[in-house]
Amino acid sequence: MTVRDMDPDEQPREKLMSRGAQALSNSELLAILLRTGKKGLNVLDMTRMLLQKKGGLRELIRCSWVELTQEPGIATTKAVTLEAAFELARRIQVSSIGERPQLKSPDQAADFIAPRLRDFKKEVFLVVFLNNSKMVTGSQKISEGGLTATVVDPAEVMRQAVLHGAASIIIAHNHPSGNLNESHADYLLTKRIQEAGNLLGIPLDDHIIIAGDGYVSFRERNLLK
Repeated sequence: MTVRDMDPDEQPREKLMSRGAQALSNSELLAILLRTGKKGLNVLDMTRMLLQKKGGLRELIRCSWVELTQEPGIATTKAVTLEAAFELARRIQVSSIGERPQLKSPDQAADFIAPRLRDFKKEVFLVVFLNNSKMVTGSQKISEGGLTATVVDPAEVMRQAVLHGAASIIIAHNHPSGNLNESHADYLLTKRIQEAGNLLGIPLDDHIIIAGDGYVSFRERNLLK
């Protein structure tokens, strides 16, 4: 059965117009973006299979358009459309927090950092620069590595902090595996950056690890001296 053969109230576009977008499932919303299915499979069945194969919407959002083109029925135009929609969703989440919020607690820091790191499939290391009021003045990606690690030079972290005139910093990276535990290497790196910051008069306020929908705060776990 094609989507056009379905009851009008169950067709994704008509359902959205009559009942609102909130009434649609993830597969129905994706079907509106993709518009058409492939030979022998309508677009709704195709999006259901896609979500099932990828393990849900959260994992699908992490796919690049190149990865999406490897899926049956998704050519370049459809893949680019999906990645654009996913990026807009991330930017909406970022804009709702604001570009220069005050980060006075670990949960505020995690809310600011998570949209910037959560969906990467590789480890990415980020530094957030704060003024004396703990207001964000900027951020800088320092490195990008593999699935389980990234190489970070504490000297580069502090060089960027000095260049940005930071009064203090928060460092952050993601765990693509979803593991919410800090590693020994994470602890040693944090210690080195904190020591360098103390020498320069730019204290380290926290180290945030983003893992899936959760986070780890070194400050909350009393891992900062």
